[in-house]
Amino acid sequence: MKSDERLHAATLINPHGEHRRQRRTRERLANQRVADARKQHAHESKERWAAERADARASGYLPAAGEAGPAALRMPRRLRLPKHQDTSATLAGHYPFLAEAGLGPAGVFVGQDLYSGGSFVYDPWVLYQRGLITAPNIVLAGIVGSGKSSLAKSLYTRSLPFGRRVYVPGDPKGEHTAVAEAVGGRAIVLGHGLRNRLNPLDEGHRANALSDAEWSAQVAARRRDLIGALAETVLERSLTPVEHTAVDVALTDVVRSAEVPILPMVVDRILSPATSDGGDRRLAEDGRLVGHALRRLVAGDLAGLFDGPSTVRFDPSLPMVSLDLSRVAENSTLISVLMTCSSAWMEAALADPNGGQRWVIYDEAWRLMAYPSLLRRMDAQWRLARHFGIANMLVFHKLSDLDNVGDSGSAMRALASSLLANAETRIVYRQEPDQLGSTAAALGLTRTEMNLLPSLGTGQGLWRVKDRSFVVQHQLHPEELAVFDTTARMTA
Repeated sequence: MKSDERLHAATLINPHGEHRRQRRTRERLANQRVADARKQHAHESKERWAAERADARASGYLPAAGEAGPAALRMPRRLRLPKHQDTSATLAGHYPFLAEAGLGPAGVFVGQDLYSGGSFVYDPWVLYQRGLITAPNIVLAGIVGSGKSSLAKSLYTRSLPFGRRVYVPGDPKGEHTAVAEAVGGRAIVLGHGLRNRLNPLDEGHRANALSDAEWSAQVAARRRDLIGALAETVLERSLTPVEHTAVDVALTDVVRSAEVPILPMVVDRILSPATSDGGDRRLAEDGRLVGHALRRLVAGDLAGLFDGPSTVRFDPSLPMVSLDLSRVAENSTLISVLMTCSSAWMEAALADPNGGQRWVIYDEAWRLMAYPSLLRRMDAQWRLARHFGIANMLVFHKLSDLDNVGDSGSAMRALASSLLANAETRIVYRQEPDQLGSTAAALGLTRTEMNLLPSLGTGQGLWRVKDRSFVVQHQLHPEELAVFDTTARMTA
């Protein structure tokens, strides 16, 4: 066994019977090849490093202290600027890498916020519940063709699935008629030659919570106020105390003697008061001017609309009710009278605590604010918006229209200004350059916001929601565009 182990070891040391000298020669040649390969690799690396160093030396570098002249800022050192301190309100407008987070996802989709690129959602009731606004009223201004009417229609129609209703107490151009019919509502069209009649003395909608005594007192007060407002509108002045007495006595007599009181009966009682039961014969003289003013509504140039029982009924359960005044748009006095009657119609429904949340749209508001009685009704509804659960929207062309209401310092001017003060959402579409100063002063716009207004495109508006500003592109669905379009006659 020992001889076999020696043979095996010799075979491992000297395989295949190789001689020791041959083995050493083979190992020396192998080591030489490895050494030659290492030298070759080192030589190539040295040449590559030398080439890179030559390329680096051939490249131009800026001097350590930077260059002189106009290129002084091209330096390898960090750029240092002097520190600047300012208020966050100023920096928010100058720092271009921050945008408003928006008003949240709850509510009605309007379009795209052009600053942040995100969706813009607005809902006055949601914002009020979250404490972001304290007044749900809206003022919307924009020149003709800027897209303000489409925005107003989108806001209220897209609110209908949320359970809201829409009332338009006066539509001078008939723009909301097609919308009302499309959403399952009703448009009441009034005008000469039509069968529709509107009785100003209708009782109106009765809330379930009212007792008989409360309802009777409310109806009597509303009728008295309405007759007085109609007389003031036609006379274009306030009533005197004796005229108020003449109206009150005549109205009381008519309501007591007629099952369905109508305006011609009141006119007859004012011009020919009953002298039985100790009646004062001087009432005929005291109420003569008021009687003749109201006679215009039943026998004069305004006849045909108020001289009989109502042929239409205000249904507050409908999703939308609009009063189409396009047939009488040429008669400003008749429009104001119709608006006064329709406002009285709607007041009963608005005062219902179970009526829900509702939009009230005042389109072409510059026509309405010229009449003190209408302006007072609008102001009362705006002040009681939170109590009634309504959101009023005032739509007109330019904010300077408010300066045309009454004389400077008058009560009417103060009422018009209070409408703007009680609206924490102001939406301004494109304005003419000559209107920028008055618009900026009325809304407290910054110079940047003021300069933005003439460059706004169609459907683009500056939204001021309390102290926050947004520039929003209103987006319409094709079917909405077909219903909302007000340029069909020009483009057909």
